[in-house]
Amino acid sequence: MNAPLRPSAWGLLPDEWKPLCKELGLPPFRAAQIVTGLYQTFALSWNDITTLPAEWRERLSQAFDLAPLEIAHIQHAGDDVRKLLLRCQDGECVETVMIPSKGRLTQCISTQVGCNFRCAFCASGQRGCVRSLTAGEMVGQVMAACQLMRADQQAVGVPATDGAASRSPGTKPSLPRPGNIVVMGMGEPFDNYDNVLRALRILNDQKGINIGARHITLSTCGVVPGILRLAEEGIQFELSVSLHAPDDDLRSHLMPVNRRWPVAELITACRAYFEKTGRIVTFEYTLVKDLNDRPQHADALIRLLRGMPCKVNLIPLSPVEGFDGERPSDRDCLAFLDRLLKAKLATTLRKSRGKDVDAACGQLRLRTLA
Repeated sequence: MNAPLRPSAWGLLPDEWKPLCKELGLPPFRAAQIVTGLYQTFALSWNDITTLPAEWRERLSQAFDLAPLEIAHIQHAGDDVRKLLLRCQDGECVETVMIPSKGRLTQCISTQVGCNFRCAFCASGQRGCVRSLTAGEMVGQVMAACQLMRADQQAVGVPATDGAASRSPGTKPSLPRPGNIVVMGMGEPFDNYDNVLRALRILNDQKGINIGARHITLSTCGVVPGILRLAEEGIQFELSVSLHAPDDDLRSHLMPVNRRWPVAELITACRAYFEKTGRIVTFEYTLVKDLNDRPQHADALIRLLRGMPCKVNLIPLSPVEGFDGERPSDRDCLAFLDRLLKAKLATTLRKSRGKDVDAACGQLRLRTLA
């Protein structure tokens, strides 16, 4: 019989350890030692936190799992992107991507094993959703990346440095960590809202990983109730919305979610989000040859977003098995970009990275280990 799965220590907010220590019979001051062990030295087992008495390390090890998700496989892309296949306690696997750029590392994390929303050019949902991830499993993806970054530094003899986006003055030097988190991997974050928000609060907490809120981006395919709920959280996370088409007919063809929350309702929710938070929304728009990349599509997008404080990310399609769309030519991508810029829409044409290991936008998929 398999041993029962233990909850992950990474799924607890730093401030939750003090009442938990009291509940377990530990002196409250031990909570600070636990948090330091977790987030300053990145302990990989309870025995690594030697400030705790051995008997309590044993008790905690029986109650809470303390390990990053297991790295089952690493793929290296030609542009230095790495895709990790990570194994959860129950054997299910998810993918996460590490993207280095200008001395900082961005990590794309997953929120579910698969996805329920089945967008046409996204591999993640082609086999549906097996289950949602816990907060600990999402933080565990980041800890796996931290473990790999630490190994990288040790391999070249570089002293530990702090890669977090915004660390408070006076805090102790810590081991390397991602500077940015993008919740754009497998799964729809708002289909797993509570666990996702808990994980992001842990990653953002100054006593924890301490990644600045504005360096954390949540991406949704357009789940309107999640957008409106996030607006009430009082957190400065960035919001990204996968739009990909300017009208209902085309968007419903590409994204079944549009049949539940059509374009007008989605844009209304995004405007309400801005009015409540003062944070602009980024719209992701994947360009597909002759499908949504023509001048009339650009003009319809301009009309749709006119007067709304927002940004548009144009992303040339990355190949996805099961979708027969093609990437537009560079000329057509630049023409679409130019049309939006001339209409005063803040727009960037993004370069997809990691395509040679299926790590680019839309290419992460549900995988199992033999």
